[in-house]
Amino acid sequence: MPAVVIKTVNLTKRYGTLVALSNLNLEIQEGDCCGFIGPNGAGKTTTIKILATLLQPTWGEARICDYVVGYQSRSIRPLIGYVPDYFGAYQDIVVQEYLEFFAAAYNINGVQRTKIVSDVLELTDLGFKRDAPVDGLSRGMKQRLSIARVLVHDPKVLLLDEPAGNLDPRARIEMRELLKELRRMGKTILISSHILPELADLCNTIGIIEQGELLYSGPVSEILRRVRRGTVVQVGVVRAADQAAALLAQHPSIESVAATDGTLQVALKPGIQDYSFIPAQLIAHGFAINLLKEEEVNLETAFMRLTKGLVQ
Repeated sequence: MPAVVIKTVNLTKRYGTLVALSNLNLEIQEGDCCGFIGPNGAGKTTTIKILATLLQPTWGEARICDYVVGYQSRSIRPLIGYVPDYFGAYQDIVVQEYLEFFAAAYNINGVQRTKIVSDVLELTDLGFKRDAPVDGLSRGMKQRLSIARVLVHDPKVLLLDEPAGNLDPRARIEMRELLKELRRMGKTILISSHILPELADLCNTIGIIEQGELLYSGPVSEILRRVRRGTVVQVGVVRAADQAAALLAQHPSIESVAATDGTLQVALKPGIQDYSFIPAQLIAHGFAINLLKEEEVNLETAFMRLTKGLVQ
């Protein structure tokens, strides 16, 4: 069984009367990519900063590779790579010099430093920007450079705070592919983001947080199973949607039917999965159909239902 790499126990952070985190209990295993989801002010950045040894918790405990934050932070820092949601200003320095500076901070010198810098530039697809001024890079390239920076010492754990924030669609795709490659390399990743469809494609576990409290943590597949409350079928009818809804509502396998702008949301009763009778019945009664699909349950659905208290 994989080892637990990140663990928090009743992790709490207060700022006076403001509770930023309340008894957070989170476990992330080796090799996991965990998506940390929550609205602004939910406590995501606070959690990541504590794990990055930049903040002290008010009480509770956080561990990285079984080292305790606050007591063994010097042992933790070589094991982690922290990418904040902003990029610091670096003037009059080019990309290669920037990476060499951080490699030197980890006592990586000589031929080894040159090789490592070249390797991370290739991994992050920044080799062609080797001699470009850092402060002239685009937002997407700065984010990739931020990741290149934290890879020079080959950390075991990556803590990424909104790495795809404010990126254009192409840069987001490139960032996602880079993170997938890092996971294939065996990195354990904690990533906060508001872009839920991309997290679903990248992460195998998630944590959903709201107002400092963890609502759910665990496998993506499990939360999707919990959120799915039965089969819901979307049916598009060309005309007379209300009459079509009234017809279907009489069927013994149907729980409820709602009509909105010509589309029927048909909820089947628990245990009913075969909905082939729906188009058959509508066509038999003269209704023309232009849509038939099962409602998708995704991370956006899970997030909305959990934060509204619709999932127990």
